[in-house]
Amino acid sequence: MKRRKFLKNSTTGAAGLISAPLLASYKESNTKLVAETIKEKTIKPIAVCTWNFHQATAKAWEILKDGGNSLDAVEQGVMVEEANVNNQTVGKGGRPDRDGNVTLDACIMDKDSNCGAVLCIQNITHPVSVARKVMEETPHVMLAGKGAEKFAYEQGFKKENLLTEKSKQQWLKWKKTSKYETIINIENHDTIGMLAIDKNGDIAGACTTSGMAYKVAGRVGDSPIIGAGLFIDNEVGGATATGVGEEVVRTVGSFLIVELMRQGKSPEEACKEGVRRIMEKNKDRDDFQIGFLAINKKGETGGYCVHPGFTYSQYTEEGQINHPAGSFIKG
Repeated sequence: MKRRKFLKNSTTGAAGLISAPLLASYKESNTKLVAETIKEKTIKPIAVCTWNFHQATAKAWEILKDGGNSLDAVEQGVMVEEANVNNQTVGKGGRPDRDGNVTLDACIMDKDSNCGAVLCIQNITHPVSVARKVMEETPHVMLAGKGAEKFAYEQGFKKENLLTEKSKQQWLKWKKTSKYETIINIENHDTIGMLAIDKNGDIAGACTTSGMAYKVAGRVGDSPIIGAGLFIDNEVGGATATGVGEEVVRTVGSFLIVELMRQGKSPEEACKEGVRRIMEKNKDRDDFQIGFLAINKKGETGGYCVHPGFTYSQYTEEGQINHPAGSFIKG
């Protein structure tokens, strides 16, 4: 090869080697700049929760509208129902297990995939707050039973009797027949799962329940199980579930829905596919309810269920609305 041609080729090759990373760096910087510009223009705080727990989303919105973060919003939002003794499916006043004990399950997850959960905890009104303490104060994700209760006391939580007179009398009446059944949209209306996006575009979620009424002592459903009753991926979105938890656990439902959104499905499409997969494993059954709720990074929401009747509450700067979800079985 002639010297002039060699030098020319060498110079061109060197320029290419130098320019390639520069171009890549420029494209990366430009992409980040565009993404940040879009983020500033489009991110709007939002809170959604399973069912028509409007006071819960209203509480979450109070935090979000004042610039608070999504983790505080979901915790304080679901705490409203944990303290509501008229809600017999969450927290204080929840229906007991077959032995007459109110046992609670809850979990919480933040934008960085940190998470905490308590299972089968007694005598504590706000298990979601104990779950947050597990996340923030221990190297663990889950604490159960007496260990979770002991930890709660060490963190300053007060012991309370969670069995109200109303729930006690209903339990005593149930004991006469001891017939266990899950009535669609009544016994299955057992959970508040909440998802929120704050002003920074960060997503968090929480889920809390007293579980199925008159369950076998020690039973735990999907609600405190990360990936089943709740899952958050701050790059994609979040999902939560309500209904017969055993079926949600079998399909790792909330994780599945977030992954489906990662693949490009809308929140509603993802929830619909999640329900379809559950029904595919229950071809001879339709005597139970499952409801999924999801939100993506854009703030789009969606839900889907087995039977008609599942709704979800949404609060944004435009106010509060209740969304009826589509169903696998048509009414």
